[in-house]
Amino acid sequence: MSFWEYGDDGLVLRVRVHPGSRRNEVRGIHADELSVAVTQAPEKGKANKAVVELLARALNVKRSQVALLSGAAASSKRFVIRGLGEQEWKERLRVLSAPSE
Repeated sequence: MSFWEYGDDGLVLRVRVHPGSRRNEVRGIHADELSVAVTQAPEKGKANKAVVELLARALNVKRSQVALLSGAAASSKRFVIRGLGEQEWKERLRVLSAPSE
């Protein structure tokens, strides 16, 4: 199983969020989820908004192309990202698959 799937709505990512971290970063793939860390606390949607911004920046898309599908109050979430074809996503996802240095 992979941390992503491509469907009619666009790219769907399974993301494990670590709020309250020291910095915003994509940590890599762990247990079929994309592990991301954000500095925002998990209150009033602040961490979710920070994840949207982080994913948009990491994938070089607009924030408006990234939306939370499920898991608003959980650490495991699903995000949909619209706007590109499957082959283009595969190229961009290679960047996310490696941990940050």
